[in-house]
Amino acid sequence: MRMKKYIAPTMQDAMKRIRSELGNEAVILNSKVIHTGGFLGLFMKKKIEVIAALDPDVPAPSSKKKEPSKAQVEKKQKEQPVKPKEIDQNVAKELQELKGMVQSISSAEQSKFYPEGLQKINELFIQKDISQSLRGEILSSLLVNYYEAVHNRSEEVLLQKAKDILLEKISPLEFGGITYEKKYINVVGPTGVGKTTTLAKLAAECILQKEKTVAFITTDTFRIAAIDQLKTYAKILDAPIEVCYTVEDFRAAKVNLAAYDYIFIDTAGRNFLNSEYVNDLKEIVDFNHEIETYLVLAATAKLPDMLKIFEQFSVININKLIITKLDETSSLGSLLSLMLDTKKGIAYTTHGQNVPDDIKAASKDQLLDEILEL
Repeated sequence: MRMKKYIAPTMQDAMKRIRSELGNEAVILNSKVIHTGGFLGLFMKKKIEVIAALDPDVPAPSSKKKEPSKAQVEKKQKEQPVKPKEIDQNVAKELQELKGMVQSISSAEQSKFYPEGLQKINELFIQKDISQSLRGEILSSLLVNYYEAVHNRSEEVLLQKAKDILLEKISPLEFGGITYEKKYINVVGPTGVGKTTTLAKLAAECILQKEKTVAFITTDTFRIAAIDQLKTYAKILDAPIEVCYTVEDFRAAKVNLAAYDYIFIDTAGRNFLNSEYVNDLKEIVDFNHEIETYLVLAATAKLPDMLKIFEQFSVININKLIITKLDETSSLGSLLSLMLDTKKGIAYTTHGQNVPDDIKAASKDQLLDEILEL
């Protein structure tokens, strides 16, 4: 892609230069008013800065040139031909400059000059609640791909390239369900996200698929309904349950349930806002070596709220996230920023209240397909 920046007194002057150098098929990527010259901020002149580009499939304008002199011909013959490697480096440098220019322009400005194919992708990203910064970053990369070849311009190809970019970004994160490497499975999170139901689903999966014995511990004594709900699930699954009001109760429950393969712990979110409680609990259970901890968040929540909740619970080691209520929203783009900001992958997603159904282990591909609707 051939690209150039022009600075001229007026837009008409800039257009004359663009047509002269790039031809009538040139695309205006961006234009803005700038001020140059002057002294101490005074007497500055207003000019127009225009970024223009020419599609590589469109030939540059031809113009009649004077016949070169004999000396010029001889000089040209002496010049060494450009090596293919140098050409590749020049193209790569030009594409990198294009990406840098696009990223330096605000998202609001970018949306004005995206080609039609990318406009549709941008609109989809907005609908999916993908953050402005992440949207701009992806689209700037897609813009380079867009001009590399004609076949890169279909919506299907662009969406797949967007997925590839996102896959690379989240590739360092861990996804998938319980590893079953640790005896205790701890579920934390704010009220109303479906912790208790999610815990029951995980325990049911452990019994039915892994054929293991399980037991429950609940510390969510602030809500009587939560205890009753978990007791109901425990009865259905034929699993014992210990209700713990204090750290001493938790110590006793750990001893009483030692014979079971796995212990599933339901917690009260407010307990983990109490540093004294957390410190006491750390003396009983090694959060790094004995427990897998999952933070449960609702897909319907706003990104700033989810990040704040994560910060509150980060006093303990959080292994992965569990995202509930996927069936209650069609905008999942905020999950991308959530993962990238917290550097945590997603273990499970849930999409209903049925136990043990309506839960599935998350994978990078499956999650991105749901977010982008591929």
